Amino acid sequence: MKRNVLSMAITSLFFVYSCKNAPVAKQETGKTEAVKSNITDEQLMNRVQKDALKYFWDYAEPNSLLGRERYHEDNIYPDNDKHVITTGGSGFGLATILVGVERGFVPRKEAVKRLTHIMGFLAKADRHKGAWSHWINGETGKTVPFGKKDNGGDLVETAFLTSGILMVREYFKNGNAEEKALAAKCDELWKGIQWNWYTKGGQKVLYWHWSPDYQWEMNFPLEGYNECLITYILAASSPTYSIDAETYYKGWTRNGTYLTDKTKYGLPLYVKHNYAEEYGGPLFWAQYSYIGLDPTGLSDKLVKNYFDINKNQTLIDYQYCVENPKQWKGYGPNYWGLTAGYTRNEDGTTGYTAHMPGNDNGVITPTAALSSFPYTPKESMAFLRFIYTQKPEFIGSAGPYDATSINYNNWFTPRYLAIDQGTIAPMIENYRSGFLWKLFMNAPEIQQGLKKLSFQSTKYGIK
Repeated sequence: MKRNVLSMAITSLFFVYSCKNAPVAKQETGKTEAVKSNITDEQLMNRVQKDALKYFWDYAEPNSLLGRERYHEDNIYPDNDKHVITTGGSGFGLATILVGVERGFVPRKEAVKRLTHIMGFLAKADRHKGAWSHWINGETGKTVPFGKKDNGGDLVETAFLTSGILMVREYFKNGNAEEKALAAKCDELWKGIQWNWYTKGGQKVLYWHWSPDYQWEMNFPLEGYNECLITYILAASSPTYSIDAETYYKGWTRNGTYLTDKTKYGLPLYVKHNYAEEYGGPLFWAQYSYIGLDPTGLSDKLVKNYFDINKNQTLIDYQYCVENPKQWKGYGPNYWGLTAGYTRNEDGTTGYTAHMPGNDNGVITPTAALSSFPYTPKESMAFLRFIYTQKPEFIGSAGPYDATSINYNNWFTPRYLAIDQGTIAPMIENYRSGFLWKLFMNAPEIQQGLKKLSFQSTKYGIK
């Protein structure tokens, strides 16, 4: 499910994606028992990581074994898209599986077998100048159009997927023969992506889409600040189809004009969040690029510390929910977090929107707080403890449901999205151990790409 609503235009903020004629959310309380209040923080983090893993392990699309775009416990799919997989969400799923292996939640040997199958599927699936499409038919490997003209390569979704592929490579590259073969498959996929093609003939900016039928008609340049930073990092790091530093600084940073001196709640925003300059954008902007890219002590020519950008954006979102200017019932220190995902329409049906302080309709998306652990561990733990011990109706077979609202009589939708469940286990693990950050940041090409773009990392000795 594409999250670029804010980046495209401010009028897109309230567009409901791919949820046409969605039925009223099913209210099935009592399915999950509340956990005991004396559960430890470590046990709670284990629990939610295991639950989120189920989305990609137990409920994966059965042929490709990749992450479905959506998994609905009510088994109602208005667009008959149960078989559709999402490339970006599947990238988060790869990271989630690695967490499962590292934590002992799934057997390493079984994970290697599954990941090998996944890489084989991706190698045979439709590619567009090396990039994958946003959606892929999990049964056939063919491109599923996200929109009429969005039927080709999606560079941002490809970047999210590639981040996961590289972490799989790094994790298994020194293993046994089977693991080394898996790492080699990952390496081949990575090297086949023609990042520089997506500069539209050498322009100093990357473009989101290219279609073999409609060429560049989508015409969406990647300009910051939003969730797309990782796309430039990977494009600069490619050993085969790289972009130069000028493309990053002219394109992503808008010729260096995307900095700001604005503050909210006394917290500097540092960068101009696209179409969300007062409070910052939805919280996935502080998460998607940072599954592997470690913002701790990370800087470039313009930004002094990426961690501060993400921490302040998250704290602003938190402070907004605590302030609760619209007086939604339930909002507070234990129940907060606004990001894109399923939502409650005015008539009670399930829709989709980019929740954020500037687009707040009383719906809390659990992944927002849960995937913010590296930035707000105390506040995120308060949310995690509250939802598992006090709101069992909000917990389903794969962890917290995608959209919840205490305000609307404990409304929820018994549904999940890959891009939301997929960030929970990885970001909690990055808080707990830095596991995925270490894998990604120590990849040789990533270190070279960061240096090319004049990034520095005090944590990883990149100068």
